[in-house]
Amino acid sequence: MRPFPRLVATLLLAGCAAGVGAQGQVADGLKPRAVAAPHYGDTLYQFYQGRHFEALTGLMVSQHFGRVAPHDDEAEVLRGGMLLSYGLHDEASAVFARLIERQAPPSVRDRAWYFLARIRHQRGLNDQAEAALALILAPLHAALEEERRLLQAQLLLQREDYAGAAALLEPLKGSAGAGLYARFNLGVALVKSGDAEGGQALLDEVGQAPGADEEMRGLRDRANVALGFTALQDKKPREARAALQRVRLNAAQSNKALLGYGWAAAELNDPRLALVPWTELAQRPLSDAAVLEAQIAVPYALAEIGAFGQALDKYGQAVDAFAREREALAQTIAAVRGGALVRALMAGGQAGESESGLAAFAGVERLPELPHSGHLAPLLAGHAFQESYKNLRDLQFLQRNLGRWQGNLVSFADMLEARGRAYAERLPRVRAAAGAMDLPALVLRQAALQQDLDRALEHGHAAAFADARELALQQRIDSARAALRRAGDDPEAGAAAERLRRITGALAWQQARELPARSWQARKGLRESERTLAAAQARDAALLQAQRDEPARQARFAARIAALTAALVGLQPRIAALDAEVGRQMQEAVVAELEAQQQRLDVYAAQARLAMAQIHDRAQLARRSDGTFAK
Repeated sequence: MRPFPRLVATLLLAGCAAGVGAQGQVADGLKPRAVAAPHYGDTLYQFYQGRHFEALTGLMVSQHFGRVAPHDDEAEVLRGGMLLSYGLHDEASAVFARLIERQAPPSVRDRAWYFLARIRHQRGLNDQAEAALALILAPLHAALEEERRLLQAQLLLQREDYAGAAALLEPLKGSAGAGLYARFNLGVALVKSGDAEGGQALLDEVGQAPGADEEMRGLRDRANVALGFTALQDKKPREARAALQRVRLNAAQSNKALLGYGWAAAELNDPRLALVPWTELAQRPLSDAAVLEAQIAVPYALAEIGAFGQALDKYGQAVDAFAREREALAQTIAAVRGGALVRALMAGGQAGESESGLAAFAGVERLPELPHSGHLAPLLAGHAFQESYKNLRDLQFLQRNLGRWQGNLVSFADMLEARGRAYAERLPRVRAAAGAMDLPALVLRQAALQQDLDRALEHGHAAAFADARELALQQRIDSARAALRRAGDDPEAGAAAERLRRITGALAWQQARELPARSWQARKGLRESERTLAAAQARDAALLQAQRDEPARQARFAARIAALTAALVGLQPRIAALDAEVGRQMQEAVVAELEAQQQRLDVYAAQARLAMAQIHDRAQLARRSDGTFAK
């Protein structure tokens, strides 16, 4: 099977972000789209920066407060994908089920079930993986459909439904993308189902295919090894040699290939030829079972060609090597039981881990520095151990994160206390400033001004809108009238009165002309003052409400901080207990594997001693036949 994508959530999000055509198929290219919700944009930024833990927690907070609309479905897909990336397949399954209930696009739904099946298969939950695949209602887009078929075929192979797997893989064997994997798995399925000839033909085709990269070359080596050992089982040593000699000498499958090549030569009654690959294999590290077998295969071949002395020496060297290796395994077991393995793995994992979040697909990339750590390479490369390592690393990350959160809560408590002190200090000043402004009197003044304006407009009193210059002129006119009344019948008073009448008329005419503009300005000013008064009243009401609510609000914050602190304090022992349990399970799995290697060493040592005894018996019988021991 192909390696699992590093960012499941990215592909899920791509399925949601891409345009959907009339037939429901996702468009080939992703088109840039504007993000309408800033909080969702922040989540995407954190996600694409590789800070997945911050992206996940921030997204869940934003969803809680309803801040991601109109991207609700996309946000839920992204959340489900990130949960899935961390192996939380139950939680991701619940997310995808809710998406289906909300009538999410079929392409998004089917992608979600596919990736859920991949994670479940990765975790060894094959039945649940098949259940997820069964929920895919339409072919997936492009290469994902081939991946889905390969996964389904792998599940069928694992439950030994070889015929079903073969039927599923047959249409894929000519595919440009998944064809090589399909032909390899199809060949295995055909061999297992009884069609040895058809299966071997496919494996031979894969075994001779050009390898563009290391992945393809590794698959080609696996095909040749499978083909070679199948031929050995069918008593076809020449065909086995032809397949096994195509395996690269320094590849991961080379040990098995060298061992099988030697046995193929032995089947052809050519022990001298068998010595060549077995001698090369015997010089390699003893942590591989094929190398252990080569330790006794070499003296076996020497005995077959009659070199009994050399065979005895090699058997003796093998027994000594097995004893040393057993002691080395015992030292490694003691170190593992002492916790050195877990400490070394965690030290190596943290060095390359982002402090801002979990690395969902990080694995054991190098061997820990332990006594004879080469024994651990096959086990550490295994899928089950890698998953346990991820769980342990995630638990330790969460433990550190809880510690940081606990420190943050202490800071929040200090901030809340400072806020309470500031509130107590500022409240008297705010109350004093609010009391200095008589809002009810201002409201009455506003109403009186409005009435005056309405009356002036109703009766056309243009003089009510006079400016300062006009008011001063009106006062001079009034003074002049009083002076004329005091003058009585003075002849000059008549002419002055006429001039005063004209001036009064001119002033009235000017005021009447300015009345529309001035009345509009007056109405505008009153409206603005009304709005200002309304805002002042709203602020006053908000201030009064805040004075009533703020103490209770601060009390709620304090209670929330206390509850979260208690929750964090309660979680830390649980996580520590889980951490210890997962570490213990890892140690037990490693110890069990190393003890199994010790048992294999004991079996090989016993076989070597038995072979040595047989050689001695043959030598004694030969000497007796010569009369050497005759009485």
